[in-house]
Amino acid sequence: MNIAPDLKPEDIAEYIASQEDKGLLRFLTCGSVDDGKSTLIGRLLYDTKLIFEDQLMALEKDSKRHGTVGEEIDLALLVDGLEAEREQGITIDVAYRFFATDKRKFIVADTPGHEQYTRNMATGASTADLAVLLVDARKGILTQTKRHAFIASLLGVRHVVLAINKIDLVDYSQARFEEIRAAFDQFAESFDFDSAVAIPLSARFGDNVTQRSPQLAWYEGPTLLEHLESVDTATAEASGPFRLPVQWVNRPNLNFRGYSGTITGGPVRVGDEVVVAASGKTSVVDRLVTMDGDLPEAPAGQAVTLTLRDEIDISRGDVLAPVANRPDVSDQFASHLIWMAEQPMYPGRPYLLKIAGRTVAAQVTEIKHKIDVNTFTHLAGKQLELNEIAFCNLALSHPVAFDPYEANKDTGSFIFIDRMSNETVAAGMIWFGLRRATNVHRQALDINKAERAALKNQRPAVLWFTGLSGSGKSTIANALEQKLHERGKHTYVLDGDNVRHGLNKDLGFTEADRVENIRRVAETAKLFVDAGLITLVSFISPFRSERRLARSLMEEGEFYEIHVDTPLEDCAKRDPKGLYAKARAGEIKNFTGIDSPYEAPQTPEIRVNTVGHTPEAIADDIINRLEADGVLERPLDWHI
Repeated sequence: MNIAPDLKPEDIAEYIASQEDKGLLRFLTCGSVDDGKSTLIGRLLYDTKLIFEDQLMALEKDSKRHGTVGEEIDLALLVDGLEAEREQGITIDVAYRFFATDKRKFIVADTPGHEQYTRNMATGASTADLAVLLVDARKGILTQTKRHAFIASLLGVRHVVLAINKIDLVDYSQARFEEIRAAFDQFAESFDFDSAVAIPLSARFGDNVTQRSPQLAWYEGPTLLEHLESVDTATAEASGPFRLPVQWVNRPNLNFRGYSGTITGGPVRVGDEVVVAASGKTSVVDRLVTMDGDLPEAPAGQAVTLTLRDEIDISRGDVLAPVANRPDVSDQFASHLIWMAEQPMYPGRPYLLKIAGRTVAAQVTEIKHKIDVNTFTHLAGKQLELNEIAFCNLALSHPVAFDPYEANKDTGSFIFIDRMSNETVAAGMIWFGLRRATNVHRQALDINKAERAALKNQRPAVLWFTGLSGSGKSTIANALEQKLHERGKHTYVLDGDNVRHGLNKDLGFTEADRVENIRRVAETAKLFVDAGLITLVSFISPFRSERRLARSLMEEGEFYEIHVDTPLEDCAKRDPKGLYAKARAGEIKNFTGIDSPYEAPQTPEIRVNTVGHTPEAIADDIINRLEADGVLERPLDWHI
């Protein structure tokens, strides 16, 4: 590899400085399977002489073993690093490569073409300034072409190159090129790209990739590399209002307090008045500290430690902004959501939302519509499956500062995280804040939960009975309430069947309806606990995530998960309502334990087995546990 030929020793510092001052373009290649994405990137690396000799030797060897172009070097293997990809001839991961020319530095992402890897393509597009959308000249515009163009537009990629590849296989036909370009322009006119340039090329032979081709004399536009070197990708963040999400409060000693992070919108100058978006506290920028010394001004993209003239309360996740141009602050907003997990998403399920260094609890409250990425039509839906995209309303546990995604990608995007596995399950782009409830505020009340419970001479708690249908939940809850009533305790039983006759009579038994069923009951149980009651909840509640949601609404020590662990066959033998027989006959759909799953508790507070035990005996065991934990006082033994 030879980046700077004939470079003299005295010119090294000047050369290094010139390399540092080059602009950086992030772009991705996308398109359908076998359109030549990996070959195109390999061609760019090969022609810009960014392949070491040992890499070239390994490539020649691998081409003989895995190549798809006969005796020639298969440039796609430079990028398709995974063994599974080489054996199948496809890309299944996002592969990032770096290269540079005299004019610019580049980071390129090669993204998968298969529909099932749409989430990988979205990952690559999330940081890209430009998308190279490849089309096989023989096949023309395909469904996957439209899908990737739509996702690129949704994720804010403002520049597109329609690379009409394999033009050699259609005899370098200008008519074919014009036909494909016209078809693309027709369906992409609503995507609002800042630029969309069509280039005919052959990645395999290098035509119009880095050098002009005599075979394409009729084409007068730039080569692919010329366009990549010259396209203006100045972002809205660079010219927009200043934003600094605080990543770290820098306090090395008592004499220094700084707020460190990367500026996501700018610029900012010493002397500027700034505000903490959430609290509204203001101050003036005193210093802009970097590893290379203080700066008078810092642009977007600069990592900096900012100090203020005044000591105000700022912590990780806060956003600093100009006083006259603040981001929105809300606990509700509407956004596009790309679902990336195998497990479906249901409205009401709790997740963690991470945005600009801040992590809060969140849930989707409503799916407004799903988007068919093949036809761009809006579809109704109650859940989101892997790779699906939807426009949703979200509710957060605490307000966060944000901008619309089109104004600032960093403060307008977020990820969803599963609370148990810590897996990233979705990526979101905020469209606007929801202010429908600005006239609704929490009313301060003079009597609180502790005072209500003290009047009843008891500690409030939720006893959450979960188990299969017919396991004995309601029978045990009824027996337990009778014993608590005899002790003068104030109780209430929320039973699954009874609640479905009133509060939840509009819900069915799909997974989405079951999630909403438990969400409503959990909120109701929270109100009863606030009233100072011992609340017995008897629901199948088949999903762990909804039981975790119910637990999260209560204070520490108030929630008891009681698993009525009766085997399925024993439940079916009892079959007090004849439900198992109907479910097995196909007369009842989505029946837990038959054609709908039950996720048993892993570490319940109490686990009971009803086989061979009476409800009264089990109720006594539960009371003994509540006495041991101090929820119930032990009765006085007058014989001592």
